Amino acid sequence: MDALADVLATVRLSAVVFLHAEFTAPWCIVAKVGPEDCRPLGVLPAHIIAYHYVIDGQLYLELADEPPLLLTAGDMVLLPRNDEHRLASSPKLRPVTVDALIQVADSPGLAQLHYGGGGAATHIICGFLGCAVADNPLLATLPAVLPLGVSDGLAGSWVEQSFRLAAAEFAADSLGSVTLLNKLAELLFVEAVRRYLATLPRAQTGWLAGLRDPFVGKSLALLHSRLAAPWTTEALSREVGLSRSAFAERFSKLIGQPPMTYLAHWRLQLAAARLRDGGASLAQIAYAIGYESEAAFNRAFKREFGLPPATWRKQYAGVQAPPA
Repeated sequence: MDALADVLATVRLSAVVFLHAEFTAPWCIVAKVGPEDCRPLGVLPAHIIAYHYVIDGQLYLELADEPPLLLTAGDMVLLPRNDEHRLASSPKLRPVTVDALIQVADSPGLAQLHYGGGGAATHIICGFLGCAVADNPLLATLPAVLPLGVSDGLAGSWVEQSFRLAAAEFAADSLGSVTLLNKLAELLFVEAVRRYLATLPRAQTGWLAGLRDPFVGKSLALLHSRLAAPWTTEALSREVGLSRSAFAERFSKLIGQPPMTYLAHWRLQLAAARLRDGGASLAQIAYAIGYESEAAFNRAFKREFGLPPATWRKQYAGVQAPPA
């Protein structure tokens, strides 16, 4: 059982690479993924994780209240909350808005940006991962900036070569290169999360710290893999091999809420994602997430979101990205 894998599978991450940019020093831009960048998905994701991959050269990423982060060729940086940030050839330059300079692709492919003062060149690819669940316990635990040296680690050289090959094939207009870049971005996000998890201090609390705990991690895997099961705190404690009181205290300390509160919240977040999809009936959704009746599901959903599920669906299901 792998709770991290279960969560990632459930929230259905969809990667989109949308911009191929070439800069020459000096340069500084403001960056943030906007609704217009979500056109390839057709709908606005419930949550957006921005990313940049440096193919050649170097740049600094500046985020409010954070020191400048230097990125060089082969580095990838993810912004789990899609915060507005600056990309620059050196720190503290005045940023410009480059929206008017971006050349939008006439056919499926990447938009292009060429900008700068003619000096040292930097070549990057920009994209995002869209998430179907807005309030995700994993994403809420991650830092505002998550850097990843793609060439590091056991599989690093293979991943870096694959990403560079896909980028080169894109530059040559090869069929399927954008799809390959998207799939690699999804893999790299998982790798970045796993590496971050390995760096957490033992005293850390939060969802990822709970995932690492042998008892709480097992309970999270059980909850996420068997969502509709009639779980109770006592049943979970038996499964993980602790007394009810010891398990409840351990779970609450690490995760920040009791097990059944966590489960109820996660079930309803998944229900909202399925309502956005617009396919299943309310009764089907209620049963799939562990409610014995549609009426009980209606009451719980309204307490969580302030609207009955049918009304919420009419308001939010299939919200489209802006037209091209």
